[in-house]
Amino acid sequence: DFLCISLVNGFTQLRYNLGDRTIILQTLQKVHTNGNTWHSLSAGRVGNEGYLDLDGINVTQKASPGMNALDTHTDFFVGGVSSLNLVNPMAIENEPTGFTGCIREIVINNRELNLTVTDPKGGANIGDCDGTECGYAVCKNNGTCQVENSGFSCSCPREWTGITCEQSIYCSQNMCGPHALCIPQPSSFSYTCACTLGWTGKYCDNKIQFYIAKFIGNSYIKYTDPFYGKRDLQYSRLSLNFTTNQTEGLVAWMGKSEDEDNDFLGIGLANGTLKVVINLGERISVPLMHSKYFTCSDGRWHFITVVQNQTCIKVYLDEELIIFEDIDPQRKYTALNYGGICYFGGFEIGRKVNTVTTGLFQKEFFGKIKDVVLFQDSKKIQLMKAEGYNIHDGNSRN
Repeated sequence: DFLCISLVNGFTQLRYNLGDRTIILQTLQKVHTNGNTWHSLSAGRVGNEGYLDLDGINVTQKASPGMNALDTHTDFFVGGVSSLNLVNPMAIENEPTGFTGCIREIVINNRELNLTVTDPKGGANIGDCDGTECGYAVCKNNGTCQVENSGFSCSCPREWTGITCEQSIYCSQNMCGPHALCIPQPSSFSYTCACTLGWTGKYCDNKIQFYIAKFIGNSYIKYTDPFYGKRDLQYSRLSLNFTTNQTEGLVAWMGKSEDEDNDFLGIGLANGTLKVVINLGERISVPLMHSKYFTCSDGRWHFITVVQNQTCIKVYLDEELIIFEDIDPQRKYTALNYGGICYFGGFEIGRKVNTVTTGLFQKEFFGKIKDVVLFQDSKKIQLMKAEGYNIHDGNSRN
C-alpha cells in the first residue's frame, strides 16, 4: 500500500494503492515554476475515493469496490526519501527524483507537522526557505510579520495581542488561577476558566475530590492505561456506570483519536438509545444500536459492559445481553489497538466530538460516570489521577 504526491511534467499527481490497484489523479493545470508563487495543495482519500485539489480546482476519482484502508507502517517522507529504491515503481510516473523548492504548512488528518530542525525524525540537505526572522506562521491568528533590526514584530488582528498574537484580548486581563485555562468568549466580550481535574469554581480556585465524575458538556477525561503493553488486545473489555437526561452524547472512547485509521471502541447515546461502534482496522463495523426501549436518557444509573472477543462483540446493559454480533466472520483484524488511551465525556478542548468521531457521535456528554473498569482488572480506574478539564464532583449538588 502507498500514497504518493509528486510533480510530473509540471502537473501534480496523486497516486495511491489500497491493496488491489493503483489509482492515479492528476491536476488540470500546471504549477508555476518561477520560484516565487506559492501553491495550495490538498490531497487524500476517503475510503477508496481519492481527491486532489490544486489552488481550489478539484479532481476526484472513486476506486472500484474493494479495499478501503491504507495499510502503511513506514515513515512519512516529505520532499524526497532516504533511498530512492524505497519508492514503489507504481507510485510515480518517471524515475523518482527529490523535490527542489519550498514546502510549508503540512497538515495530515487535521494535525500540522512542525517543519523545524528538531521536530522531524530525520532528514538531509534542508535549508531555510524564507531567509528572514519572519518565516512561516511566526505570527499566530492571521497576524502580519515585519522584519526588524532586532528580529521581527507582529501586527495583530483586533481580537489578538501578545508578541506573536498568541493571546486573545479577552484573556489578557483574566483572573483564571494556575489550575485553569482561559477560554475566550468573543460573542460576550468575555472569557471563561476551564478547570483542570481536581479544581472547580469560577476561577478554578476550589480544590475538590471526586469518585463520581460529573460532565457539563465542555468536559473530558483522558486516561492513559499503564498496563497497555501487557494487555491481550484480542480480548478487550470496558465497563462503567453512567447517568444522563440527554439524548445525545459520547460516554467513552477507547482509542488514540489522532486520525481516521486509528482503532477505536466508542460508547454513547444517539436519539436516546445506546450506541456502540468499533473499528479493529478497517472501519468494518456498522454502528451497533440498541433500540429495544429508550431508557438511557432517563436520569437513572445504567451499567454498561462491552466485551470484544476478537471480532465478536457483546454489549450488556444493566446486566442484560442486548447486542451479540460478529463484526467480521473472516477475522481479518482481531485486535483493538487502542494505544492505551481512553477518553470519557469528550475530547481535548477545541476538538468537537462530531468532528473527531466523523459523525458517529454528535455531542459531548452531559451527566455522570463512575466505576470504570478496564479488561478484567480488580481495581477501578482512578479518574481523579487522569488528565482532563471541567469535571465536577458528582456526589455534590454543584
